[in-house]
Amino acid sequence: MKTRHLKLFNSYVPYQSENPRNLVTNKVISIMASAVYFCDSKGYPLLARRYRDDIPISAIEKFPTLLSDLEEETNLVPPCLSYNGMQYLFIQHNDVYLVAIANSMSANAAQIFAFLYKLVDVLGNYLKTVEEESIRDNFVIIYELLDETMDYGIPQITETKMLKQYITQKSFKLVKAAKKKRNAARPPEALTNSVSWRSADIKYKKNEAFLDIIESINMLMTQKGQILRSEIIGEVKVKSRLSGMPDLKLGINDKGIFSKHMDDDSLNNEGASVASSTTDKKKNNIELEDLKFHQCVRLSKFETEKIITFIPPDGDFELMNYRLSTSIKPLIWCDMNIQVHSQSRIEIHCRAKAQIKKKSTATNVQIIIPVPEDADTPEFKYSHGSIKYVPEKNVIIWKIRSFPGGKEYSMSAQMQLPSIGNIEEHKAKRPVQIKFQIPYFTTSGIQVKYLKINEPKLQYKSYPWVRYITQSGDDYTIRLT
Repeated sequence: MKTRHLKLFNSYVPYQSENPRNLVTNKVISIMASAVYFCDSKGYPLLARRYRDDIPISAIEKFPTLLSDLEEETNLVPPCLSYNGMQYLFIQHNDVYLVAIANSMSANAAQIFAFLYKLVDVLGNYLKTVEEESIRDNFVIIYELLDETMDYGIPQITETKMLKQYITQKSFKLVKAAKKKRNAARPPEALTNSVSWRSADIKYKKNEAFLDIIESINMLMTQKGQILRSEIIGEVKVKSRLSGMPDLKLGINDKGIFSKHMDDDSLNNEGASVASSTTDKKKNNIELEDLKFHQCVRLSKFETEKIITFIPPDGDFELMNYRLSTSIKPLIWCDMNIQVHSQSRIEIHCRAKAQIKKKSTATNVQIIIPVPEDADTPEFKYSHGSIKYVPEKNVIIWKIRSFPGGKEYSMSAQMQLPSIGNIEEHKAKRPVQIKFQIPYFTTSGIQVKYLKINEPKLQYKSYPWVRYITQSGDDYTIRLT
């Protein structure tokens, strides 16, 4: 009897392909879901796929009642419900519920929820919008996807790139790529291969791999320069244009960011985020909050040697991301001074400084300064860049295309206030927002030591490219009050 292996959260789970009921491994039983249902906004089933016969067909009929009873009692409905020995685990997306039913308290809830969210992503790529109407119009496609993404309650292939090789959509009908050769049709190799995210027949004339390390800085500062909150959100993105089945080895000089003693509980992949261990704050003053890897990364290799080895998916994907809570100085700092005169006018003075190394240059800098809603007739003076008033957003935007490290620029603005009121009322309460990019630079000090590419069969020459970018995050602001 042939044995197939599936890669789940970086571990291999064996099962018998001819008779799945022969499963006896405790790890497998603990993650099984007996059925998956799509229900409308009231909890009534639209579509169902039963993977095991250990729950009654009528099990889903109790779900609408349980849902309505909880909604009457509280506004916060827990995502796990238990009734008559059955566990209902569900998520809500638009006007539908995705419900997984298990018959044991030992079911791995985190695994089931990860599968349900991934299923929504897969359906979104096929249906564009996952809602009740689109589900009713695409029963055939959804049934096929449910069959391929889960088998006997165990998650299988959930990579959209692989599913689209043999399941396509046309006029709400399922079309198989091997339709003309049904007698000789076989599933793609990725289904029987442990590398479920990549096909082996990929070919390129020029083999290249592009690696981008992007760090976004979120920071909240006071007008006097005090740092109230700061964090670094890092992403390592890869664009793979490599033939065959390449094996990549990435060495990172992390400046002590990643602990050398991480255990298996502090790392996760398949998009599951887990709080990780921290480094010695006295030495590095850096705390690693979250570390997340793509499923292709071999976690054991990283834990022991701090080397990232993986077989990449084809095209663009996020290899890893991390979040660091650390005290850093502002890279772009603005000294703000706002004066409101009794003669119904407001003056704004801003001195900006690039507090980065002289060899570095910030680009596309935008300093967004809020102004009162009734301000008008702006007059500007500035030493560099360009300034414009955006009345629909009640802001002044100062743009500096190139801002070398160590440089200082200044601007001043005067605007009329038609109505005379309390001076404090006219002072802007919204913060100043700063946007920027700094190429060839990382705040955390993370660097790529090497990126080795090896394809054992083709033995081609490859060309890796590495790029660093530091940029402002969604919350890089200066509080004015």
